[in-house]
Amino acid sequence: MKNTLKFTAIAGVLALAACSDNSDDKKATDDASEIAEVEAPAKAAAMDAKANTDYLIKNKAKDDMQVTESGLQYRVVTEGSGATPTADDFVTVHYAGRLIDGTEFDSSYKRGEPATFPAGGLIKGWTEALLLMQVGDKWELTIPADIAYGERGAGGVIPPNATLIFDIELLGIKSEADLIAEREAAMEGFKNEQSAFLEENSKKEGVNTTASGLQYKVITEGTGQSPTATSKVTVHYAGTLINGEEFDSSYKRGEAISFGLNQVIRGWTEGVQLMKEGGKYEFFIPYDLGYGERGSGRNIPPFATLIFTVELISVDS
Repeated sequence: MKNTLKFTAIAGVLALAACSDNSDDKKATDDASEIAEVEAPAKAAAMDAKANTDYLIKNKAKDDMQVTESGLQYRVVTEGSGATPTADDFVTVHYAGRLIDGTEFDSSYKRGEPATFPAGGLIKGWTEALLLMQVGDKWELTIPADIAYGERGAGGVIPPNATLIFDIELLGIKSEADLIAEREAAMEGFKNEQSAFLEENSKKEGVNTTASGLQYKVITEGTGQSPTATSKVTVHYAGTLINGEEFDSSYKRGEAISFGLNQVIRGWTEGVQLMKEGGKYEFFIPYDLGYGERGSGRNIPPFATLIFTVELISVDS
């Protein structure tokens, strides 16, 4: 049917070009272009589907390739001797994923750290493979689209109907209870680290501590007016974690920022009221005066102590 429509449209263009006015010519040309635009992706998709199918057939024929009933293909690169996970376990893996043309779309190796996933919460090809592997195994997986991301693809980097190739190392297995206990222990260690920092910091020369636990150091004393808790102020600032990692900076954005002091974290509301216009302070804000037990976004973890350098440029209201 599509071929018939295409032929009819092209024939119409040829006929109308000989005997019609310009507006008719343009309409017929547009019709043909629209049909071509629809058919081009369809042809490309068909070619891609054939390329993926051909790849699977060729790959399946390799001497060391094993194939499961689902169509999953795998090759054992290194054989481990540890435990095998269940679908309820969490697995720690190193991996790299690529398309059949060699395009890499993800890699824990390049990020420099392994990833932990729920074994039963992944694409079917991954889950099936993991439930066959032992800790210490390194396999090469070739996963057909129907047990990967199917007709939809994923994230703009995995096309529809794509066969996926993964190098995967199974490094460890944890139960959900183990993972929760491990995270709780890590969080407790982090909290203790933050508390120890504040305790040591409070002893440093020039550091003052308020009744709330806010710590501050005067870098430059201002001479203008001080804001109230509801004032609007304009400031320049930079914020870091105690390890020096910067998470925000108006200096780097190249412009000061204005806001109401009743619209920010408690440490800011309290601290900036201590300042006068023209002043520059350093604040050390405990988590309960900052972003609390939840943290904020990817850059500020739960229970984080925050360090801000703040310049009070003006009190605007």
